[in-house]
Amino acid sequence: MSFDVGAFLLQTVPFAGTIGVEFDKVQDGYAACRLPDRADLHNHVQGPHAGALFTLAESASGAAMLSALGDQLSRAVPLATTAVIHYRKLAKGEVTAEARLLADRDEVVARLDAGERPEFEVGVEIKNAEGTLVSEMTVSWTLRPNR
Repeated sequence: MSFDVGAFLLQTVPFAGTIGVEFDKVQDGYAACRLPDRADLHNHVQGPHAGALFTLAESASGAAMLSALGDQLSRAVPLATTAVIHYRKLAKGEVTAEARLLADRDEVVARLDAGERPEFEVGVEIKNAEGTLVSEMTVSWTLRPNR
């Protein structure tokens, strides 16, 4: 893809920027981003609030999806339809999210070409600075064809 997906996402979804999501790598159905450790994002146990972790993971999933399917934006709107998150361990400090498109890009586009509204998933892992898995999320996306 020829545009900066991370910058595009932060521009179109300003809330991600409000909490400080930073994109490190976005390419070919993959995205890595991080959330700095900020006291104003902490919960009652001094780790990132569950909502901040959710936003980080959802942002990573959107960037991974856009890096693979952003060339379809002229004819379809991407929409998250469901998200399931599992909080595995207490997160502390800066956290990173890695997202991967779990569908075959060509199959998604073929379904869109056939006039369907394709649905597909992006998997996300959130880890702390030591590399320990703290949360996992699966986001289901659809491409709603423009009318």
